[in-house]
Amino acid sequence: MYKKFFGLHESPFNVNPDPRYLFLTEHTQEALSVLTYGIQNRKGFILLSGEVGTGKTTLVNKLLEWLHREAVPTAFLFNSRLNVTQFFDFVMADFGITCESRLKSQVLMRLNHWLLERYRAGETAVLIIDEAQNLSLQLLEEIRLLTNLETATEKLLQIVLSGQPELELKLKRVELRQLRQRITLRCKTLPLTLLEVRGYINRRLSIAGADGLPVFTPEAVETIHKYSRGIPRVINLLCEHALISAFADQQRPVPAETIETVAREFELHEIEPVAPPAMLTNGESQRVVETLQNLATLMDRLRRPE
Repeated sequence: MYKKFFGLHESPFNVNPDPRYLFLTEHTQEALSVLTYGIQNRKGFILLSGEVGTGKTTLVNKLLEWLHREAVPTAFLFNSRLNVTQFFDFVMADFGITCESRLKSQVLMRLNHWLLERYRAGETAVLIIDEAQNLSLQLLEEIRLLTNLETATEKLLQIVLSGQPELELKLKRVELRQLRQRITLRCKTLPLTLLEVRGYINRRLSIAGADGLPVFTPEAVETIHKYSRGIPRVINLLCEHALISAFADQQRPVPAETIETVAREFELHEIEPVAPPAMLTNGESQRVVETLQNLATLMDRLRRPE
């Protein structure tokens, strides 16, 4: 609808995690380097975490693009709300491994045999799990046990867990301490700075065929950063609807006022696009209170004259 008006070949701000549109900030490049390094060097467990909308799935798709180009056997689990049986069914199917029995012991033996064949052929098998914060404790433990499939010197299966900050909180649970200790590499996706937001928007416009003429005013970009807090998914939302609105009003470049209107339509002036800090449990709150009380008593004693 607005593409011809703004000189574009395609919509630049679709929410689909298209790896073509991955914007490589310093942190994103570092995360991608950690992921590829960990896989190439058989590090076993790698953790990718980041706030909602900061580009984890786009980054994972970029990683998958590289893996497919390198002909690396890959299983990509995008639905993490599975039970153990469903999980193994999905992994075996995605790797293309056939097993006549559905008994877990037989499935694991077949998987181990297949991984050994890949290892002897000089190949590395990779399992990537997106939205991993939704995995049950039981399934996380089953995934940990998969790292026991190894030779004397190297892991046979490389596992990437990608999830929201809730995943990091879950991994701090006592029941998952063995899994936490096996994570050898960690990387994060982060919100964009104002400078990065400007580069992000220009990059997407360029890929979509922009003719080089301004699409957003500098003030509009600042307003986008203000309301999005640097979250790429929210940037896309603001830009997409701002382009539609500006086209309807025949405005180019898009002014800051249009961004303000769109932000208010989506209540971004009232709602933070990131999760609030985690609340303390009753037990943690009580320990904090006791600590503060002890500090107050100590300070009172120190103030008393000898």
